[in-house]
Amino acid sequence: MSQQVEERRPNFVRAMFARISQRYDLLNRLMTFGQDIRWRRQAVQRLHPENSISLLDVGAGTGDLAFEILRCAPKAMVVAVDFTPEMIALGRARRGSAAVQWVLADAMQLPFSSRAFDGIISGFLMRNLEDVDQALQEQGRVLRSGGTVVCLEAVAAERRPIVRAYFKTIIPLLGRLVAGDAEAYNYLPASTDAFLSARELCERLIRAGFASVDAVTRMFGTIGIHWGNKSDDRLESISRDA
Repeated sequence: MSQQVEERRPNFVRAMFARISQRYDLLNRLMTFGQDIRWRRQAVQRLHPENSISLLDVGAGTGDLAFEILRCAPKAMVVAVDFTPEMIALGRARRGSAAVQWVLADAMQLPFSSRAFDGIISGFLMRNLEDVDQALQEQGRVLRSGGTVVCLEAVAAERRPIVRAYFKTIIPLLGRLVAGDAEAYNYLPASTDAFLSARELCERLIRAGFASVDAVTRMFGTIGIHWGNKSDDRLESISRDA
């Protein structure tokens, strides 16, 4: 990613997702051969929504994770947050969207009181943010003690030549043909290469105060499902050491 893009990252990311919003879900299916549906289901399983009352989907896009949560736990209160109005509008237009509370907000400053949610999940959000540590701390703030955080993310990994060629060539080509936006889908491999590995993202979760942190990877190590639990004892220890 260029220094120019990095300096204006939030505006760049918002404008990019606004441009591709109409084709975003379709391209996710095409790029992953439909595997993103399975990854989201696995991520939601790690959240254990059936044991929760209130759940938050951060960087929700059109709400794929939010709807999967409701499929597993129809009585849960589900809040979907995104900072791109076009994505929120598409989510609200989906069938069953009235069961989700849609909020236009920034993941770096969540407009919720402390300890408001039993669980928090994000999908392909973290690598788009300016400060992963701040975002995780903000999620920890609005998560109740003992609650679970789950991050589904494209992560940096040693790639086989065929996988690297797919990320560098096929994904931008699909972006140009389907969404008419090769720039946005050049951003995907570039942002993934510049992001953390699965192990490093786990370390950030631990640094943010989460306990029992672990991860599994998919798609030759390029997709990670990470999870951890909020431990007030650990957070208090970190606060004292800071």
